[in-house]
Amino acid sequence: MMFLDENYWTDRYRLGRTGWDIGFASPPILQYLDQIENKELALLIPGAGNAYEVEYAFNQGFQNVVLLDISREPIQKFKEKNPDFPHEQIVLTNFFDHQGQYDLIIEQTFFCALDPRLRPQYVSKIKSLLKPEGKLVGVWFDREFDFEGPPFGGNRSEYLELFGLEFEIRTAAPCFNSIPERLNSELFLIMENLKV
Repeated sequence: MMFLDENYWTDRYRLGRTGWDIGFASPPILQYLDQIENKELALLIPGAGNAYEVEYAFNQGFQNVVLLDISREPIQKFKEKNPDFPHEQIVLTNFFDHQGQYDLIIEQTFFCALDPRLRPQYVSKIKSLLKPEGKLVGVWFDREFDFEGPPFGGNRSEYLELFGLEFEIRTAAPCFNSIPERLNSELFLIMENLKV
């Protein structure tokens, strides 16, 4: 499973082959974070890469935000840019090996980076990381690509089927505030962990 290999992702960062990286925090994620009043939430952003959303959340007062990525390259750059961010909240590991309990997990270009065969495992892992009634919130592609990924595409009906047994899907709507290049090709999903 080459897409889970740290060397693969580190090479892509070093070579600048990071077309998924828009260079700033995703507007749909920012607007969602802006409306959250409880800044004490335990928040995880997996596959965070350059972690613009982590930086934004931390600067907005979310003190319990955890950055998780498999590649040292973007993590090192994040540390240099954000020296005040708590180092114990930066986790260098494979997502599927991570342990923790979170109120909120933010999805931003991580799901689409995984081999599609791992999607059922992603759902199971997210469920195990979320507290009861915790939420998975973020942006998913609503399109297919004419090349071998990553990124890998998908669509609304696929996501509803994939997540529907484990989560209460609160929102599954087209993003109205995507960046221009991704307008009409992204979905915003809010899913709540069903009580176990």
